[in-house]
Amino acid sequence: MKHKAFEIALSGVSAAIATFCLWLGTINRPLLMTGYLLATVAMMLPLSQRFVWGGVMAYVASSLLAFLLGGGGFFWRLLPYIAFFGLHPLANYLQLKWNVNRYVAYIVKALWFDGMLVLLWFFVCGGEVPLEYINQIIWWLIFVGGTALFYVYDYLMFACQITVNRIIRKIKR
Repeated sequence: MKHKAFEIALSGVSAAIATFCLWLGTINRPLLMTGYLLATVAMMLPLSQRFVWGGVMAYVASSLLAFLLGGGGFFWRLLPYIAFFGLHPLANYLQLKWNVNRYVAYIVKALWFDGMLVLLWFFVCGGEVPLEYINQIIWWLIFVGGTALFYVYDYLMFACQITVNRIIRKIKR
C-alpha cells in the first residue's frame, strides 16, 4: 500500500507542478517555453520510480487542468505540450525500458517533433505568413532546423531524467 500511495503522491505533485508551469506560460507569453520545459521535467517525476501509469495520468491531468484554468482561450499555446513535450519523457522512458536502438528512436522522435512543428505552423499561421520569403523556406526551417534543435533537446532531456532520478532516489530514502 505504501508503494501505491507514493506513486499517487508523486504523480499528483508532478501534475500540479506541470499545470502551474503551463498556466503561467499561457498567461505570460515570455514564459511559455520555460513553462514547457519545466512541465516536461515535472513529467519525469513519476517515471523516475518506474510509475508509467502515474506518468500517463499526470500528463492527462496537467493537460486538462491547464486547459480548464485558462489555457482554453489560448489552446494553441498548449498544443506543443499536448502533442509533444508532455509525452516526450514517457517516450524516452519506454525507449530505455524496451532497449530501442537510439538512432531509430531519434529518427522517430525527431519526425514526431517536426510533425508537431508542422501542426503548430498550420494551426497558428494557417500555413502562411505575410513574408513570402519565410513561406518559401519554412519547410527547411522546420525539418532541418527542427531536427537539429531536437537533437540538443533530446540529449538535455535524458540528462535531466538522470538528475531527477537521483533527486527522487534521495528523497525516497
